[in-house]
Amino acid sequence: MLRVSRFALLNICLGLLLAGSAAAPAHAQDGVSNIRPTLVIPRVDSPPLFEDFLDMSPNGASKGKLAKVTGFVQNLPRDGDAVSQRTEAYLGYDDENLYAIFVCFDERPDLIRARMTPRESYRGDDKVDVFLDTFHDERRAYVFSANPLGIQMEGRWNEGTQRRNFDSSFDTLWYSKAKVTDRGYVVWMSIPFKSLRFPARSKQEWGIVLVRWIPRNNESSFWPRVTSRIDGRINQGATLVGLENISAGRNLQVIPFGFFRSFRGLDTRDDNFPRFVTDNAEPDVGLDAKFVLSDSFALDVAVNPDFSQVESDNPQVTVNRRFEVRFPERRPFFLENNDFFETPINLFFSRRIADPQVGLRLTGKMGPYAIGALVADDQSPGRAVLPGDPLHNTRAKFGVVRVNRDIFKESTVGFLFTDRELEGSHNRVGGVDTRLKLNPNWNLTMQAVTTSTQDLDGFTEDGPAYAVELERTGRQFNYDFEYEDIGVGFKTAPGFVRRRDIRSMEHRVSYRFRPEGKYLISWGPSISTDNLWDHNGTRLDRRVSPFLSFEFIRQTSFGLWVTSERERLRPEDFDALTENRDFAQQTKAVFFRSQYIPQVNISGRYSSGEQINFVPPDGQEPVLARATRGNFEITLRPTSRLRNDNTYILSQLKSFQGGESIFTNHIIRSRWNWQFNREFSLRVILQYDTVLVNPALTRLETSKNFNADFLFTYLVNPWTALFVGYNGNMQNINLLTSPTENQTIRTPGFMHDARQFFVKFSYLLSL
Repeated sequence: MLRVSRFALLNICLGLLLAGSAAAPAHAQDGVSNIRPTLVIPRVDSPPLFEDFLDMSPNGASKGKLAKVTGFVQNLPRDGDAVSQRTEAYLGYDDENLYAIFVCFDERPDLIRARMTPRESYRGDDKVDVFLDTFHDERRAYVFSANPLGIQMEGRWNEGTQRRNFDSSFDTLWYSKAKVTDRGYVVWMSIPFKSLRFPARSKQEWGIVLVRWIPRNNESSFWPRVTSRIDGRINQGATLVGLENISAGRNLQVIPFGFFRSFRGLDTRDDNFPRFVTDNAEPDVGLDAKFVLSDSFALDVAVNPDFSQVESDNPQVTVNRRFEVRFPERRPFFLENNDFFETPINLFFSRRIADPQVGLRLTGKMGPYAIGALVADDQSPGRAVLPGDPLHNTRAKFGVVRVNRDIFKESTVGFLFTDRELEGSHNRVGGVDTRLKLNPNWNLTMQAVTTSTQDLDGFTEDGPAYAVELERTGRQFNYDFEYEDIGVGFKTAPGFVRRRDIRSMEHRVSYRFRPEGKYLISWGPSISTDNLWDHNGTRLDRRVSPFLSFEFIRQTSFGLWVTSERERLRPEDFDALTENRDFAQQTKAVFFRSQYIPQVNISGRYSSGEQINFVPPDGQEPVLARATRGNFEITLRPTSRLRNDNTYILSQLKSFQGGESIFTNHIIRSRWNWQFNREFSLRVILQYDTVLVNPALTRLETSKNFNADFLFTYLVNPWTALFVGYNGNMQNINLLTSPTENQTIRTPGFMHDARQFFVKFSYLLSL
């Protein structure tokens, strides 16, 4: 039984951290210098031309006019070694743009990986990056990246974000050109100042990091040196000076869009009378706008916003799951700058706003303060019910405010407040959090939250939540400790928290041996433990999982692990239980992935062991069963313009007694993309999902679903685009109609339950 006060636990953690922080001086460890270089960038009279660099050196008007950067140093695989292939970068600026040109030599240009892919989809290619820490706070940076054919990706790098430093959802307008030559490749970038946010002052001082990636060697090389022996990336960057009298200027972006669709779908709002609805011509228009305020803030306004989703969710197993499965956000309005609203406990999950009509967002930074605010409505509560229901045509209203202040060295303190209101009901959440950089390797993150909720019936509840994380990041030894306390009455309507009334404690420890040989790059063991209690001190779950992994050249790795756990179910979890029951489970698993052959990328995970059947027949208790799970992916690139991604997911449960199948879930997905050039592409997605069940052992129903998705895209930039698509869905159902009642039943054959044809057009007007 766990009887440790939160304050005692926090004091123990702080004591360990302070002891660890005294072990190494800040920013100087293992021979790594804490002296960071300064790069003076010159102003140029005219833009440097891409063609001036195609013989792998600056010529013409560009010769001698730009700052030259050499001396790239490996971060991986051999930390501290010189880059394996000669690399140079040239930088300059004028009144409107920052220019960066990479000249990447290669002794084997035939081995350069460069594919003509959709924007931001060139995973596994050679590429170069520019990191710009425009506020020089060592916390956030813009990232601009391009492969050897000039395909773009941009995003934001966030130091200390919960296990997701790079956020590719950020989009902005910039320009790139690239070409593979007989001695390597050249990438030319032009980054408009109006696409950035930075302090409003005459002389700028930014942080900068330049990177070259060589995937066939598992290599990343940085200028200046960014070592993997300490935590962070932009905190090891160079200082960029010389930028004077620049401004984002008067930047107003207006993005009108039009959407037309013809559809037929099954309306299941009335359980007693499901029916098909059809619209042969449903037009829609809307407007997104962005205002840049004082170079540092952006105000985004959306009226009837473009919240349609042209990209489908990746498949996940949802069968036999106790808790909600999380699907990531894909809608542009919510994706951009969503890192401003992130906290250790997920208090804002934008997919909770399902059908907004109006949205406003303000994000930016002033001095040490990073500020984010968002308001939006949600029409989904009023559209999910039939006319005559008190909630029909009502809207929920959401508000989120986030303020973060920089303190000390690479540390922050902040608060977040969220509010959801609907017809007199409310859910309000407020919390404070901090991230403390204790030394180059150790970080401490803490958060305390409280909530107040009143439902539509007038019932009220409230409760706190707490989170503590202690993390060490290094080249060989890594450690992570997490403690989370979610109260009985805690509820966050805009957030994503799977369980209430829990206290959990998790440890993860890993060590990497780095022989850095001709084939084997690194290997090592790790172990994780997880213990979960309720607030009465009852142990709920206990898990121990040792793991061993190996990393080889050509992005090849494999590993194996064993998980032993005990899971306790209570009568409040399942009505059929009359007392607490423990289930002991063990799982053995293996994973692998490889891109040894550039045209073939394979990965897979397979496990077998025990799992609880959470969906037994009505009235029966959950029982332990044999489980088999697999997830296999293969990506084929037979040409530089064609990409085929294939996924197979298996989840199977069998009875211990006679080996009878309880259920088998198959998910098969094939995605084809033809990229005719940087703007034009055709995408086809085919997905089949089936659950085959034994009704004597589960209350699940046999289901079969087939979905076909066709999309033609003309994409000039993230906002100027034309989409023409068709989506059709078939299930093993049939609709039985009668004068008084309709019902859907499962059948052996398929029926079209939904299909739509749509055309979507948007255009960026920059004023």
